[in-house]
Amino acid sequence: MRVLARLGVGPLCSAARAVIPCFWRGKYFSSGREPAENQVTPMLRHLVYKIKATGPITVAEYMKEVLTNPAKGYYVYRDMLGEKGDFITSPEISQIFGELLGIWFISEWMATGKNAAFQLVELGPGRGTLLGDILRVFSQLGSVLKNCDISIHLVEVSEKLSEIQALTLTEEKVPLERNPGSPAYMKGVTKSGIPISWYRDLQDVPKGYSFYLAHEFFDVLPVHKFQSDETRDHVEVCPEAGVIIQELSQRIALTGGAALIADYGHDGTKTDTFRGFCGHKLHDVLIAPGTADLTADVDFSYLRRMAEGKVASLGPIKQQTFLKNMGIDVRLKVLADKSDEPSRQQLLQGYDMLMNPKKMGERFHFFALLPHQRLHGGSHPMNVCQSKPSPSPVAGFGELAWR
Repeated sequence: MRVLARLGVGPLCSAARAVIPCFWRGKYFSSGREPAENQVTPMLRHLVYKIKATGPITVAEYMKEVLTNPAKGYYVYRDMLGEKGDFITSPEISQIFGELLGIWFISEWMATGKNAAFQLVELGPGRGTLLGDILRVFSQLGSVLKNCDISIHLVEVSEKLSEIQALTLTEEKVPLERNPGSPAYMKGVTKSGIPISWYRDLQDVPKGYSFYLAHEFFDVLPVHKFQSDETRDHVEVCPEAGVIIQELSQRIALTGGAALIADYGHDGTKTDTFRGFCGHKLHDVLIAPGTADLTADVDFSYLRRMAEGKVASLGPIKQQTFLKNMGIDVRLKVLADKSDEPSRQQLLQGYDMLMNPKKMGERFHFFALLPHQRLHGGSHPMNVCQSKPSPSPVAGFGELAWR
């Protein structure tokens, strides 16, 4: 079933309506920026010309063009994160979030035999804040990781964000190596001396024992929208997410490691979740395209199906539960006891934002992909530097327990 998007605002409204049959109309939201309704953006002109030339486009194609078009895409040349941007993410709210994820990766590395080397691969690293917090934990636990060869691999399509990430993570103490024509289009060394590379596509990342992180990544991948006769009146399907999950599953099944996914989402129960954000407020998805973020909740039941049994999956579980299992209360107390009053209040506010069921505590979920033998035991490839692994509870999805 082909789902068509209606475009057109301001002077171009009639032209767009003439081109596109109004078969589907998304939910309308207002950001409070009323003048934007009459704003003819470069992306709007591009879309109208495209539709006139080739005909109606799907919701997924609209979303992809608006977000990642190489010339005019929302994500390609702007910094949309933080208080001055359009939305804020968990790492910007509290350092504890990234620290606990760092502990998760170390816990999984230990539980699977302390491999002599691993790649940490992040999909859509934002400003690099989350990875910076994770690497700080790696440094603080250097005695645990001292014999492990770690490398960082970032999948990022935004030129603007990759520059911000490089500044955050490397401080450019060592000059960056840039090669636009290479799969690794930028290389450097982090502040703690770990090699780091940037790629435009997951398939360009070298295969090997790896831990994958996708935080608020899958929710911005283009979705197709369908109206069907099943129990849900709207169904959103993200083929690109399915392709990425299949790639992750094949890699993990072949070489080991794990993937941790954190995002807005549901387990196959929600219907129409396509929406826009601009200036931290809900925004009409069709107004001033290219100036606002577009997102749709992740269907974790679809991700589970796309793994096709190649790997085991855990979750989704609520962020509140995952972080509590990871020991967020203990870490909060440690930091609060060392902080002055203003810093303590900031820590408590961040904790409330992450954990409160009415805020992010129940809206965000965690989901993991792991080799089957991680949960059920059995043999898997090990090198001479590994000790024999044994099944143990997966941190976050059960209470964290150090062995």
